[in-house]
Order: sequence, then structure tokens, then C-alpha cells
Amino acid sequence: MSELPSRSRLPSFVGLAKAAAALTIVFSLATFADHLHRYLELFSHFRLQYLFVALILGLLLTILRCRAWAGVMLLLAAVNAVPVSLWYFAEAKAAPNAVTVKVLHANVFTGNDETDRLVDLLRLEKPDIVFLQEVNGRWIDSLAELREQYPYHHEIAREDNFGIAVYTRDAAADIQIVSSPPQDFPTLVVRVTVAGKAVTFVSTHPHPPVGETAYYARNEQLESIGELVQQLDSPKVLIGDLNTSMWSHHYDDLLTATNLRDARYGFGVIPTWPRQLPFAMIPIDHCLVSADIAVVSVRSGPGIGSDHLPLIVELAF
Repeated sequence: MSELPSRSRLPSFVGLAKAAAALTIVFSLATFADHLHRYLELFSHFRLQYLFVALILGLLLTILRCRAWAGVMLLLAAVNAVPVSLWYFAEAKAAPNAVTVKVLHANVFTGNDETDRLVDLLRLEKPDIVFLQEVNGRWIDSLAELREQYPYHHEIAREDNFGIAVYTRDAAADIQIVSSPPQDFPTLVVRVTVAGKAVTFVSTHPHPPVGETAYYARNEQLESIGELVQQLDSPKVLIGDLNTSMWSHHYDDLLTATNLRDARYGFGVIPTWPRQLPFAMIPIDHCLVSADIAVVSVRSGPGIGSDHLPLIVELAF
């Protein structure tokens, strides 16, 4: 009699494992059709999670002696491993005499009141250029020390999560503001001098694609940014919370339009959001660079109280 509960539970557990496997198959296959509907695009951002879930389910189903299902899961893991593993192939490093620039980008989250954590991070990292997104009036008021360290800056405080700011030590910096369609969110175009060359940085933050209107607004802003970057001379950098991952076709369209490459290549996936859900984190903060810029390192920074992790990039010219 004591064995009956375990025997009765076993089929249910096997059924749950198979159901989880079926969902993983559906979600993974949906990533290949993300261009068909905005809902399908949501599935495309979780390639890394599908890979690990497929591996775990493959092992579990092997233990449960469901060999056919286990084989499908291992095949699915391989399918997801291909677009994930591409980000770990190393790029060529910069020449020994190259001039390097450290850039820190952070979506600080408008409702975040832990401003001291950002200031502490900047003291530690000492970046040459700082780009901040989602700054509001309270954030600007609290960054007096930052303005002392970086006397050349421009700050646009907004209470709607689309404030933006840049801080640089380059006295020759030229900072321009572009109103990006369709919602006229501010985009920064910042020209600095590195090793005697003019380098243009573009920082933008389109709307999260939550809802049909916001989805099309994000796409239109990304298209406008692609056109803007096309017109700039190289070397050039596009950096910001782009609210899309590199597995979305809208990301691919942006790369095609700008002829830039993601600085992540060779350094991994580097998820940045949402920090509160580590297993669900996806890479939506990006740094894209032109071919004449070498990437020395890319990494995420520690938590600063925001739902995003900072992105810290070292570039060489």
C-alpha cells in the first residue's frame, strides 16, 4: 500500500514534463516567425532560457525513460545553442598602441531613488563618457557630483521614463538633440575627439513594445535611428536601451540599416533586464559600433537599484 502514492504520482510527473517540453518546442519555434506578429516577437528574446530549459528537460526525460521526448529536447537545445553560441566567438583585439575609451550606459529607472549606487559605480569605473536614460528632475538634482567630474554634459529631465543625459570630459564635445519620431523622444548625438579623430555617439531609448501602439512606435523610432546613423561619418557608436534583443528581426533590420555590429560579439549574451528576475533576463541594452572601432571588453555592471544592469564597454581607436 505504501508504494501506491508514488506510482500514482509518477504518470502525472511524466505528463507535466512532457507538457513543459511541448511548450518549450512551441516557444522555440515561435522565434523563427517573430516577423509575423508582435506577440511572436516576444518569444524571440528568450533564446538563452529555451536552451537551458531544453537541456534540463532532456536530462529529466532521459531519467524518466522517455527517450523519444528526451531526444527531441536535446535536438531543440542544439537548435537554440546555435544563435546563442555565436555571441561567444572572439573578435580581433585592438592594436597595442590604440587609444581606448570606456563608455558606461545605464537605464537608471525613473522611480529608482538609490542614486548613490550609480555615483559609487562611476567612482569605481571612471568611464570617459556616461550615458543615462530615464532620468527625471530628482535624478538630475542628485547628480551634482557627476557634473563636477564631467563638466561637459547635457541633461533632459522627463517624468515619463524617456529623460536622457550624457556626461563627458571632452571639452570639444558637440552635443545635439534630435527629436525621434513618432513620439519625439529625445535622442543624443554626441561628437567627441579621440586620438585626433571625431567619433560620433548616438544614444536613444525607444518605447517598450507593450501594446500595439507602443510596438509600432518602437519600430518607427528604430527605423528613424537607422536613417540618422546612416548619415553620420565613421567612426560611430549607437548605444542605449533599444527595447529589443539581438534575436528579433527588428534588431537585424537596424544592423542592416546602420551597417554596425554589436559590441557583444566575443563577449557573450550579457543580459541586462529585468534584474529582479535573473532567470528571465534578456539583452535589450546595446552598444553597436562601426567597423573601424575595436572592442576591448563588454560587460554588465552591478545593480544600481534599477530594473536594468549598466552596460560597460571599452572601445579602441
